[in-house]
Amino acid sequence: MNIAFIGLGNMGAPMARNLIAAGHSVTGFDTMAAPEGITTAATAAEAAAGADVVITMLPNGAILRAVADQVIPAMKPGAVLCDCSTVDVDSAKAVAQQAEAAGLGALDAPVSGGVGGATAGTLTFMVGGTDAAFATVKPLFDIMGQKAVHCGAAGAGQSAKICNNMILGVTMIATCEAFALADKLGLDRQKMFDVVSTSSGYSWTMNAYTPAPGIGATSPADNGYKPGFAAELMLKDLRLSQQAAESADADTPMGQLATALYTQFVEAEDGRGMDFSAMLPRFEKRGRG
Repeated sequence: MNIAFIGLGNMGAPMARNLIAAGHSVTGFDTMAAPEGITTAATAAEAAAGADVVITMLPNGAILRAVADQVIPAMKPGAVLCDCSTVDVDSAKAVAQQAEAAGLGALDAPVSGGVGGATAGTLTFMVGGTDAAFATVKPLFDIMGQKAVHCGAAGAGQSAKICNNMILGVTMIATCEAFALADKLGLDRQKMFDVVSTSSGYSWTMNAYTPAPGIGATSPADNGYKPGFAAELMLKDLRLSQQAAESADADTPMGQLATALYTQFVEAEDGRGMDFSAMLPRFEKRGRG
């Protein structure tokens, strides 16, 4: 396929390289300097012209809407616009409607797996859009990732991503609280892990991404909390979850509280640039008051 890839940052560049390595023709565009090994165009519209699929990986919904305004008029009829960014549900739906009105397919396909998954080609894609558009892009998802789930109509991919990450943020806070409480109760961390990891407190954050150094799974905690998933990115996703909850009139008190805690951690404490599991040393230093 002829593919345009708009947004060649930490995630987009390795995803584009994997498509090139699989034999696809990829023309990229980014406002920053072009990454090595990727042919780039002078504008997003120029990259999109003639492409069978236009993939975007962008920072937020406002930028997605602006890029869509540029590329949709340049795309050939029947082509598919596939946004892999994590953005607000309303922007995803608006861009899909704009694309479909222009005779194009559209998918919102945010990812899980981080930079490591983008590089290794092991991402998970959560996809919203039509069956036809999903079928067109599925071979590309299979190159860039290990799993693609068609979640429903436009906006469903973003909905799945933010629901998942709201659970992740809430669960990480609870896991870190439990380790900090165990410390203050004089309970050995390893003993707590041995119990919880095989009991009803089992969770992905406890078992697969243990926030305590030297305990359980190897994780960023074992590397000075250098980010696998940065706290500020967790905060972005939690804010998106609460924006969606507000729009849908959904009661999400734990999601609200997690958003407030990560806001404090990132903006008022030392969380920016740390992994989202660095909530544990934060709780270690705090008392009840």
